[in-house]
Amino acid sequence: MRAEISMARTERYEKVGKPPIVSPATIIEDLRRRDFTVNAMALSLNPGSRGLLMDPFNGAADIEAKLLRVLHNYAFVEDPSRLIRATRFAARFHWPLEERTQQRFDSARENNYIEYITDRAIGYEIEQLAYEDDPLHILRVLEKENWLKVLHPHWTTAKVDATGLGQLLKTRQQMNELGYAPDPASAVMHFLTARLNSKDISDMQKLIPRRDLVTAWRDLEDHAKVLAKRLTSKEAATPSRTWKLLSEARPEMILFLAVTARQQAVAQKIKNFFTKWRQVQQKIPLPEMTELRITPQLPEYPKIANDVFMLLLDGKLRSRTETLRFLKPFSPPPPPPPPPPPKRGRAAKAAAAAAQTQASALPAPGKKKGKAIAGPNPPPPPPVQTAKPKPEKPAHPAKVPAPKKQQKARPKKKPSTKPKKKAKKSRKR
Repeated sequence: MRAEISMARTERYEKVGKPPIVSPATIIEDLRRRDFTVNAMALSLNPGSRGLLMDPFNGAADIEAKLLRVLHNYAFVEDPSRLIRATRFAARFHWPLEERTQQRFDSARENNYIEYITDRAIGYEIEQLAYEDDPLHILRVLEKENWLKVLHPHWTTAKVDATGLGQLLKTRQQMNELGYAPDPASAVMHFLTARLNSKDISDMQKLIPRRDLVTAWRDLEDHAKVLAKRLTSKEAATPSRTWKLLSEARPEMILFLAVTARQQAVAQKIKNFFTKWRQVQQKIPLPEMTELRITPQLPEYPKIANDVFMLLLDGKLRSRTETLRFLKPFSPPPPPPPPPPPKRGRAAKAAAAAAQTQASALPAPGKKKGKAIAGPNPPPPPPVQTAKPKPEKPAHPAKVPAPKKQQKARPKKKPSTKPKKKAKKSRKR
């Protein structure tokens, strides 16, 4: 996808073929100066109406009807390059011109308004050919309408390398399916002008406004020769080195070299890069790597997977057993076992009571030494004076006979009937 960023403007033509006078304008005024209704639509970017379609000339209806319609009667008079653009759009979309647009088109061609076209407009139309999906078809239609001589007097379809152009477009499609997105514009221009002399090509390059396209076009063959030389050197002595070299190369260079390579070794390596070597990636034992806990979550996973792939390419891992033997040292240790489930019932209550007892036996933080929290069985304080142990000795036997007195008090006859009934009930149970 290509985009052009410019301000909303209006254009006023004082003379046929002369550059317009440009001034800032609103978006509606900008749409009025466009060439065709299908190009006179816009989407609002304002926060309150973002995404709203602005179509003051009903271009959506013309798209649905597959028609090309100019906005006003003087469209081809003000800008004669619209004659070439109308032919290019009609050939690209296979759409006809609307009836009145066709009449104005024929009138402008009869009056030879095309002779007022500017060099900048010619360069723009030459540049657009590089981005067409089927540039050879567009070129043939332009030649049929006699517009190709307007772009360059020596340019014809006979000057095109049709075979190389067809292979280029086919290889680009294969690369797109593999996830590559090369820009074929410079290579397309190379094949469209393959049989023109260097002076004619230089004259055309001077007219193209996009200078980076011109630079890429000029340097295309030199860069391809450098890549071919590297592919035949020790830098690409093994399949793994060749894979690394082509992976780091620009997709545009690989695309052009795949079509123009004359050395069989270079062409075969590029072919293997797109076909044979990619099938080796399927031999990486991903399920076994998961069992070994070698997963994408590991920071070292990309390097491990790449090392396995490189060894498979070079034939150093010939079986699954050898591959697993190589992977086992990279297996991380197993994760710790999960904590036991919480206890329930009596065991939970006993554990809670033991924890409370242990916590109560500990000294309270923040208090002075020698003081402790009162527990169920606190240890007796150590004797400090000699006179105090005497009253403690009778205190112990005083506690022992207390339960004996209670045992003597139990056999009294006052509550005699009730305990007997309870004993009977307990026996029945």
